Amino acid sequence: MQRTAGHLADGREIVWFDVDGSPEREAAVDRRDLARTIASSQMRLDPLTGEWIAMASHRQTRTFMPPADECPLCPSRDGRQSEIPSTEYQAVAFENRFPSFATDIEGIESAEDGIFSVRPAVGRCEVVCFSSDHDGSFARLTPAQARLVVDVWADRTAALSHTPGVEQVFPFENRGAEIGVTLQHPHGQIYGYPFVPPRARTELDRARAHRETTGRNLFGDIVEQELADGSRVVVDSEHWVAFVPYAARWPMEVHFFPKVQVPDLPLLGEAERDDFVRVYLDVLGRFDRLYSTPMPYIAGWQQSPVNTDRDLAWLHLELFSVRRGEGRLKYLAGSESAMGAFVGDVLPEQQAQRLREV
Repeated sequence: MQRTAGHLADGREIVWFDVDGSPEREAAVDRRDLARTIASSQMRLDPLTGEWIAMASHRQTRTFMPPADECPLCPSRDGRQSEIPSTEYQAVAFENRFPSFATDIEGIESAEDGIFSVRPAVGRCEVVCFSSDHDGSFARLTPAQARLVVDVWADRTAALSHTPGVEQVFPFENRGAEIGVTLQHPHGQIYGYPFVPPRARTELDRARAHRETTGRNLFGDIVEQELADGSRVVVDSEHWVAFVPYAARWPMEVHFFPKVQVPDLPLLGEAERDDFVRVYLDVLGRFDRLYSTPMPYIAGWQQSPVNTDRDLAWLHLELFSVRRGEGRLKYLAGSESAMGAFVGDVLPEQQAQRLREV
């Protein structure tokens, strides 16, 4: 992989990524007249749950569903300047112009007021463009293009892990209007959180308790038992297994685990990265063939926190959709939203069978 670093007009970092053997690239100059982004993000501790809640009111002004000819993630062409100041690219990562977490926060100081706590939301948010093709999708990337994105995720995970204040790096993709995306161009994001988020913390706490009780790794035991059972396995390859989890929350949900414990993306080997691409593109294709229109989904990487639990963590990807049928969505109503108690619409074994057969 070849990487070329540069800066946008307002000082934000941008990195172009090209497959090995591509023509040498020079960092393009962003000629827009952009004022420096001023982030005022803060995070407040919820005394009822102990969770940090980020608040980023400046994001209210972010770009929302522009027409294709005004897409800020397309290359800069024909006199129109976008967020990518080059006429073509293979993959690009850059600092989000409207970040939830940022390295420079203005006007927010840490404070305590009895049971209330506030902190500046120091961290990092980046956008990752998978392709310059506005009408494409991750599922339609070639294996070489998808492999490049995996390398980008690994590169940016390593970079954000060295950003002061970052405790967890989370690469993810929101795909589809039903999910609430604000830009249709095929892209994902990477958050560098200044804390370990609730989902990751819960999984690691469960893994710690399991190790104290059994001396074994919980994630490894899940992989072993899913492979032994087989009824929920969608794809079983040399290095990866993709399965519908035993207690799936969503109408369509698949988890992807390497068969050997790896804490994070940078430590995935070459063969493991190649094999993941084959398995992931396979499953995304199955998702898109289930209904008459492409499947909306969220895909998020669970990896080790930066400074803790690397011996417990087991890298995996969690992919799920809110679509529960043709033209039907699962809404998080009373039980899910108010109590966090999910009610599944489809048995996991039925989900897996549908995906295997499609």
